[in-house]
Amino acid sequence: MLMPPADSVQELSFPTELAFPSAASRGSAAKPCENERVVILLFEQFRNPLLRYVISLGLSVHDGEEIIQEVFLALFRHLELGKSRRNLRGWIFQVSHNLALKQRAANQKIGEQLDSGEAERQADTNPSPEEQAANRQWQQRLQAILRALPEQDRCCLYLRAEGLRYREIASTLGMSLGAVSIALTRSLARMKRASEG
Repeated sequence: MLMPPADSVQELSFPTELAFPSAASRGSAAKPCENERVVILLFEQFRNPLLRYVISLGLSVHDGEEIIQEVFLALFRHLELGKSRRNLRGWIFQVSHNLALKQRAANQKIGEQLDSGEAERQADTNPSPEEQAANRQWQQRLQAILRALPEQDRCCLYLRAEGLRYREIASTLGMSLGAVSIALTRSLARMKRASEG
């Protein structure tokens, strides 16, 4: 896939609601270089949020990178086939979510142990030993709270933290808007109670 000059990628940014005219509305299939440009711009904008999201589902960084590559290859094929360009942000999060769940199930099936603390160890900001101990205790408490949440509530929370709107979360997880709202309200209330207690 040809990469456009770096300065042209940085000049363009997509609005929060990503919508492009479909090939049918333009009367012909999109030119390959237009589709490449769209995929590259979306990759630049959403690679890190997608990686954070799939890692939050219990996958390693390596697995996350593989999933992101698959997602953007699938997006390119999707665009090449002239399929809908409406809400591509929601589309890539939904495909990422589905692929991450499949990968997690495969990892569990073959008994791989995922190192969820890897990111913690890499982020060394040299705090004092007391600060490190307090930070470790807080992180362990927060992780325990998150693990205690139902998986669907956790997924809602992570997707909301990545900036997805309620409607996009509902679409990604196959839930109603009301269920997303209840899950987020319930999760935040539990976290608040635990942090105060």
